[in-house]
Amino acid sequence: FASDRYGNFDVFLMSSEGGEPKRLTYHSSDDFPSDFNRNDNAVIFSSMRIDNANCSQFPSARMPELYIVPVSGGRVRQMLSIPAESARYNSRGDLIAFHDKKGYEDNWRKHHKSSVTRDIWIYNTVAGVFSKVTDFEGEDREPVFSYDDKTLYYLSEESGSYNVFSIDVANPAGSK
Repeated sequence: FASDRYGNFDVFLMSSEGGEPKRLTYHSSDDFPSDFNRNDNAVIFSSMRIDNANCSQFPSARMPELYIVPVSGGRVRQMLSIPAESARYNSRGDLIAFHDKKGYEDNWRKHHKSSVTRDIWIYNTVAGVFSKVTDFEGEDREPVFSYDDKTLYYLSEESGSYNVFSIDVANPAGSK
């Protein structure tokens, strides 16, 4: 979970049964956890830290990249240098679904359609390949894999107001 008990949001870990939370991140940027890795020994999270100059879309402290930190604590490592939020692994750990962030628009602006609305992407961690899986000109966000990894569920305003949509992971273009 994320908590701002020390001034900015950091990633914390705590047993589902309660107990003392363990702080995993200590950076002055806000850190927001998304998921555990396949082996549950690390947490992936979005943060707006110093971006790689070769990958920066444009200089901004508003474009979160994807990072990983061991659950035992320790050194944080950047996983993706592109804006990636709400990242979720599939059960095998070879795919990460996320929504992008292309600009500064309000996260929950109703019926927003423009070049900066969010789209759903899948990143293949083995091949190092990105695939854009939604193309609606409005908001698509918050992807989650199904239990069998065959379907990706996400929120979209494609029907007018936010609703849950699904897409076939193996054939995104053919499942609409």
